[in-house]
Amino acid sequence: MIAVIGEALIDLVVDEAGAVVARPGGGPFNTARTLGRLGVETTFLGRLSGDRFGRTLRERLSADGVGLGVPTLAGRPSTLAVADLAPDGTVRYDFYLTGTASAALDYQVLAAALPRGVTAVHVGTLSLVMEPIASAIERLITEGLPRDALVMVDPNCRPAAIGDRDAYLDRFERILHRADVVKVSVEDLDYLCPGVPAEVAATTLLGDRPALVLVTDGPRPARAFLSGAFGGAGGEVSVEVPRVEVVDTIGAGDAFGGGFLAWWSGAGLGRKELSSAEPVRAALRAAAEVSALTCTRSGAEPPLLSELAGARGWSADVVGG
Repeated sequence: MIAVIGEALIDLVVDEAGAVVARPGGGPFNTARTLGRLGVETTFLGRLSGDRFGRTLRERLSADGVGLGVPTLAGRPSTLAVADLAPDGTVRYDFYLTGTASAALDYQVLAAALPRGVTAVHVGTLSLVMEPIASAIERLITEGLPRDALVMVDPNCRPAAIGDRDAYLDRFERILHRADVVKVSVEDLDYLCPGVPAEVAATTLLGDRPALVLVTDGPRPARAFLSGAFGGAGGEVSVEVPRVEVVDTIGAGDAFGGGFLAWWSGAGLGRKELSSAEPVRAALRAAAEVSALTCTRSGAEPPLLSELAGARGWSADVVGG
């Protein structure tokens, strides 16, 4: 059982002509859907609104086989992101967070909703900024999880939503002390460690105790930096990213993290194996396949397990039975 904690929101995608399309989104929401579509038992722990957008988000989770760990709906509007889509498929975001549903999750509710038998927890993105959910996540990660639960953190840094950079970095560092895997893009690393080469920034994050840092860089090779935790040798592995015709990159990073966790879980691997280069390389390749397929369609629409049948680097027998 994997628990994904954080926000679900609506992406208002604006194209060059000014047309607006509303699409379900949010980093944790997209990650949960990726896991569900890949056949992994998944629970989403986030607060949804009772408005029409909130009902849409709930329906989408259910359709993808994801359980809703916090079923009580908030009497607040759904969280919104305005996604400005460029011709090359890249996206710039503005956020509407204050007084919205995603923030309205405190520690008592979150801790009570954590599934029994949870084997891995994924957290990140805007939920590390909004209150009270940010404080609730920090407390859960640092003191409320089973010792053997694998923790993945994806900060997916959004400078436009971060009011106090120093406070944000302090919280992120505290969470890293319990994290096993950190998934970052090169843009995230530039925000976290300005002016520092990506490989140096990634190894700097390893100093806060994670076993593994995964780094994505668009169409360029995906890399994993191993710390040598659990008796491993440390080092770096990389894989090529499949070449695809990109429609847009919305949700690609979320699909990457979800793909990595899905493959890892499906292979029966846990925290200790994160120090072994070969399974990390295999999971990295699988994650790149999932992310690349997501880029071939509009919006955050991760692939189904059946769509990965025969894909290089992904064995359909590994995940989903």
